[in-house]
Amino acid sequence: MIEYSDFEKVDIRIGTIIEAHEFPQARKPAYILMIDFGSEIGIKKSSVQIVAHYKLSDLVGKQVMGVVNFAPRQIGPIKSEVLTLGFEDENGDIVLANIDKKVPNGQKLI
Repeated sequence: MIEYSDFEKVDIRIGTIIEAHEFPQARKPAYILMIDFGSEIGIKKSSVQIVAHYKLSDLVGKQVMGVVNFAPRQIGPIKSEVLTLGFEDENGDIVLANIDKKVPNGQKLI
């Protein structure tokens, strides 16, 4: 079990995807997303393995959740600055975690 104070250390925010690109250098099929987390956090880059369920054309404008206070992680030639959250489906493919109503970019999960 963890304490609530442990959960509070994980900074999960909502952001809007403003760009989505192929990531051919990734070992597994992936996209590179540019996500706007609002004025406090800014625009962050994320590598995501979501190609099974999402087309690039479907991603721009979509709100997603991400952990914004992990250290950047080198993935091939890019640094992924945010852990975009998702869940595995029955085949092990990732489905993005998101919300059902729009909220302002940068809002923290509480």
